[in-house]
Amino acid sequence: MAVTTVPTSRGPLPVYLAVPDGEGPWPGVVVIHDALGRTTDVRRQCEWLAGHGFVAAAPDLQHWGPRLRCVVSAVRSLTRRAGRELDELEATRAWLAGRADGTGRVGVVGFCLGGGFAVLLAGSGRYQAASVNYGGVPEDADELLAGSCPVVGSYGARDPSLRDDPARLERALQVAGVPHEVTVYDEAGHSFLNDHPREEMPVWAVVAGRFVATEYRPEAAAEARERIVAFFGEHLAAPGTARSSGDGTMA
Repeated sequence: MAVTTVPTSRGPLPVYLAVPDGEGPWPGVVVIHDALGRTTDVRRQCEWLAGHGFVAAAPDLQHWGPRLRCVVSAVRSLTRRAGRELDELEATRAWLAGRADGTGRVGVVGFCLGGGFAVLLAGSGRYQAASVNYGGVPEDADELLAGSCPVVGSYGARDPSLRDDPARLERALQVAGVPHEVTVYDEAGHSFLNDHPREEMPVWAVVAGRFVATEYRPEAAAEARERIVAFFGEHLAAPGTARSSGDGTMA
């Protein structure tokens, strides 16, 4: 587990990389952080995925400036569907796909703001699977996801900020005939998969969390992780090969 760099048109991009033990080749997963950036929690997410047989790479999308400026830039990229963040995510995906220890197949997992990016990237045609975790789903999702890769989605019923998004995602994927699994956890709110250390949370994040029921929920998080690993194991396995059993081995 280490920080490395990925070349981009704007210079080197810092990326936290977690590689499974043993010999590959392994599928890759691009891990997209939320508005808090590449925190301890995101590094743990990478290590969890590596423990289940995926090369996980989390680019630091806030490496180039103050956090607020970077968050505003990321939101603009989501709205415009173009910009620095999407360029850096594509550089990370291409780098993972070209690794000598990889299979060439790459998935994406995103949380909150990163979940919004995961929705866009699912419809890009460049990924083989996507995990959308409480990510916003645009109104034109039917069109956006017409050629989507398989998607596994996880939301919290106690998250008022995304009340309609799970159903919108489910409908768009059904219309497109895309393999998918969208689950809403009754007792969970926003960011229930993210266990951020309190000392890494700015005041604005603590205050905002009171309005969108932001709280790590261990039971819902454990179930969602099992679903994500199983889904990735099925859809990131190379055609005609064994798929991941979810414990780092192949079945």
